Amino acid sequence: MQKPLLFSPLTLRSVTAPNRAVVSPMVQYRATDGLVNDYHLVHLGKFALGKFGIVFTENCAVEPRGRVTQGDLGMWDDGQIEGHKRLVRFLKQEGSLAATQITHSGRKGSTPRSFDKPGQLGPEGAGWQKWQVVGPSELAAADGFMVPRQLDHADIDDLLKKFGEAARRADAAGYDVIEIHGAHGYLLAQFLSPVSNKRNDQYGGDRAGRMRFPLAAARAVRENWPAHKPMFIRVSAVDGAGDGGWGVDDTVAFAKELKALGVDVIDVSSGGLTGVSTALPVKRSLGFQVPFSAAVKRQAEISTMAVGLILDGPQAEAILQAGDADLIAIGRQALYDPFWTVHAAQELGCDSDFEMWTPEYGWWLDKRKNNLVGLKK
Repeated sequence: MQKPLLFSPLTLRSVTAPNRAVVSPMVQYRATDGLVNDYHLVHLGKFALGKFGIVFTENCAVEPRGRVTQGDLGMWDDGQIEGHKRLVRFLKQEGSLAATQITHSGRKGSTPRSFDKPGQLGPEGAGWQKWQVVGPSELAAADGFMVPRQLDHADIDDLLKKFGEAARRADAAGYDVIEIHGAHGYLLAQFLSPVSNKRNDQYGGDRAGRMRFPLAAARAVRENWPAHKPMFIRVSAVDGAGDGGWGVDDTVAFAKELKALGVDVIDVSSGGLTGVSTALPVKRSLGFQVPFSAAVKRQAEISTMAVGLILDGPQAEAILQAGDADLIAIGRQALYDPFWTVHAAQELGCDSDFEMWTPEYGWWLDKRKNNLVGLKK
């Protein structure tokens, strides 16, 4: 039987993922001062035990004010490297590629955690305080959000250095893959969209001007990230702002420029420019963002990662077989089932004997298999 594409290795530069299943970056709000702790090790480690080919951390801010909340991870200080190293060692030990995402929240920073009560900034008694947010223009993300201070040229130059420094730290921690978060209404997406970027200098105006800072950030990361390691960027194929916003054609043009800079994979999401949402505000069906991935992959001729309501192995395999993506990112479904990957292998008929499982689990499960034959509830 031919091996499913989902379980075929994928080589990017000199790094090879053992399969095409990826844990999508998902914020957890459990960090203090941006540091990796035991929670992150257990949270992400279970996905490596579940045999995902690539395991991403949540987004790591390139500076403290670049966090979305004060519970986010960071990559802004050398003192944060050691915690990341510990996490990376475990992920690799279990056979997964270790990946991290770096970000700046821009005008969507200094916000409550998603599950906090209205007006609450974080856990009671933690002493969390708001900070001044920044953006391309003095436009709030929505009612109730702070009005950002507009970044000047010196600020932009400083941020470019910080993106590069974050890439250097990620490499020092041992990560195999780095991704820039350029989607969901965070800083780079704010520069891209004409809805949030009203500048009249070289970083605004037409599409080329609005792409200038995000492309410079990608260049800064690529220059500080080893040539043998792959680099991803997450984008919102459409910004969700409606007519006059950022669209698929813009994303294709952006992806072509990114490819020329040395980006290897476009992680294709959607929406999030305004408010707290992080995806397109539409009625969602299975794989609702896959058409965006397919368009970018074909029109920009670059590898893509599909994400969004991909629930099982057969669905993921169909996306890959159709040529609509090269990698499959699993988010909330991975929270629901950390063993999604090995379950998908069984659904696709390529691991009936539990050989893909970590041997400490697989031995027991295979031994139990015969005992279940004929049993009824």
